[in-house]
Amino acid sequence: MKVYTRKGDKGQTGVFGGSRQYKDSPRVECIGTIDEANSTIGLLRAKLGETHEWQPNLHKIQKDIMNMMSHLARPSDARKENENPRPEDGAEFCEQWIDELEGAMSASSDYFLLPGGNEISALCHVCRTQIRRGERKMVTLMREDPESVHDYISAYINRLSDLFFTMARAEMDKQGVAEEKWNLFLYKRKKKTTK
Repeated sequence: MKVYTRKGDKGQTGVFGGSRQYKDSPRVECIGTIDEANSTIGLLRAKLGETHEWQPNLHKIQKDIMNMMSHLARPSDARKENENPRPEDGAEFCEQWIDELEGAMSASSDYFLLPGGNEISALCHVCRTQIRRGERKMVTLMREDPESVHDYISAYINRLSDLFFTMARAEMDKQGVAEEKWNLFLYKRKKKTTK
C-alpha cells in the first residue's frame, strides 16, 4: 500500500464516516496537535532509553492517545462501527501516577517554574505545552460538535498536562537539579497577603 493517496492535495482530508474536511478545520487541528504531542512523547521515550521505569506507562499513554484521536476523528453523526478501544480510565491513571511521582519527591512546589532544568525535564515541559494546545483546540471542537468529544477524552487530555508537569519536576528532583522558581501560585500569594 502506498503512503501517498493524492486525495489531500486540495487541502482536505477524510474522517470517519466518509466525509472530507479541510485540514484547518477544528477537528483536524485538534487531532493534529494531539498527534504532535504524541510524537514528542515518542522523542522523550527515545531519550529515556528502553529500560527506563517510565517506559511502560508512556507506552500506554501513546496507545491511548492514538485511540482517542480515532474517536476525535469521528463526527457525532458518523456511524459508530469498528471503534477502537476507549481508554476511559485515563484521568484516573494519570492521577495515580502523579501521586506516585509526588510521593517520591523530596519537596512539593508552590511556584510556577521556568521550563528546563535538564533535557528530559525540558522535553516533559514541551509535551505538557503541546498537550495544553491540543486541549485548547479540543475546546474549539467541543463547541462545534460537542457529542464527538467524550468526557473521558477531555478529562484524560487535561490530566496529561498535569502529569507531564509532575514528570518534569520528578526528573529534576531525581537528578538533584534545582528548580528555577518564577512566582508563587496565585492562591498562595493571596494567602500570604491576607496574613
